[in-house]
Amino acid sequence: MKKTRYTNVYQDEKGSFFYQIFVGRDENGKQRFKKGRKNTRGEFFTSARAAHLEALRIKNEYLEKSGKFIYRMTYRTFMETKFIPKYKGDVEESTFISHVKAFEYSIKRLGDKLLEDITVLDCEDYRTWLLTMSGFSKSYASMVYISFRQSLNYAVTLGFIKSNVAMRTKAIPKGKAIVAYWTKSQFEKVLSQFNIENYYEHYSFIMVWLYFMTGLRVSEGLALKWSDIDLTNAKLRVHHTLDFRNKNNYTIKPYTKTASGKRIISLDEDTVNFLKIWKKVQRKHGVKNFVLSYDDFPTVRSTVNRIVKRYAKLAGVPQIEAKGLRHSHVSYLINEFNADVLTVSRRLGHSSPEITLKHYSHLWNRNDDGLAELMTGNINFNFSNIRKVKFNGNQSVKIV
Repeated sequence: MKKTRYTNVYQDEKGSFFYQIFVGRDENGKQRFKKGRKNTRGEFFTSARAAHLEALRIKNEYLEKSGKFIYRMTYRTFMETKFIPKYKGDVEESTFISHVKAFEYSIKRLGDKLLEDITVLDCEDYRTWLLTMSGFSKSYASMVYISFRQSLNYAVTLGFIKSNVAMRTKAIPKGKAIVAYWTKSQFEKVLSQFNIENYYEHYSFIMVWLYFMTGLRVSEGLALKWSDIDLTNAKLRVHHTLDFRNKNNYTIKPYTKTASGKRIISLDEDTVNFLKIWKKVQRKHGVKNFVLSYDDFPTVRSTVNRIVKRYAKLAGVPQIEAKGLRHSHVSYLINEFNADVLTVSRRLGHSSPEITLKHYSHLWNRNDDGLAELMTGNINFNFSNIRKVKFNGNQSVKIV
């Protein structure tokens, strides 16, 4: 038998994992231990961590029965046995994966402290570290600290602590994130770099063109199938998003980021013609389902980013993220066609024009140029040729 990195978890000579924990004394004062090799489903432990989690569960059951549970739980134990499993069940898998690292930072910082021993000063020190020493962007630091506050809120809900001391510290503001985007002229330079005689370059061109001309979210575009596009009536239906792990493990979700995200977008004639050509090219390569695909499997998000950056470099235009094409679409609609906020909002799938203004209001900052021209000379009047007000102030005014 040898020890593992986890307290009370061991590995026998056959390599099997098991736990052995102290669970109190009997009526004669003799120590009682519990040993186990299986989880609650009757399955043998496949790792020391799995045995560790089950040991924690058994230990907590004992502490609950003895009335000591809520007073002696560390933040690490609480996170691993209570909050993280609960959070995983509450949110989408993609959201959980993106937040797991945030939980790890909190556990690393405060994991060994008992819940009731975490102080306002501990929280303030953690907040300061996130803002100064972590190297995180303000937006990411804000998300990490929000997650920490949420975990303590849950501890209050379960009755493990009386109040959330982190709420007595200031939240970390996200800051103003400006998304880089391409202007029409920059987009034209990028398009000039594609040679669509090559199949992969044709695929790359359609990807960049479609995102720029429709304002689709990246995951919406990746989930797009030919059955979602009506080339006859020039309509594109947005009803799905893609959750991609690998080519053999992906999910087409039957919903968008928000309820308002389900929408139908009108397509311009150029986009329709490019799509008709691309559909025929795909068929020659055996691709029939996904629009943005060269092998009939959906595309991973990182590929979109690589393609966008690759052609930005070739064109000598600013490097942008894939989501910057959505921003570029908004800029294009406003600067070229003076599109109103309601039309843009509906096209983007926002729940309200207020959301659109929150993220894109700066793009309308030159929309009053035409108004200024109309205002010029519109007010007609003549100055009075006689003085009608007597000034009785005590200032001395020298009249020349």
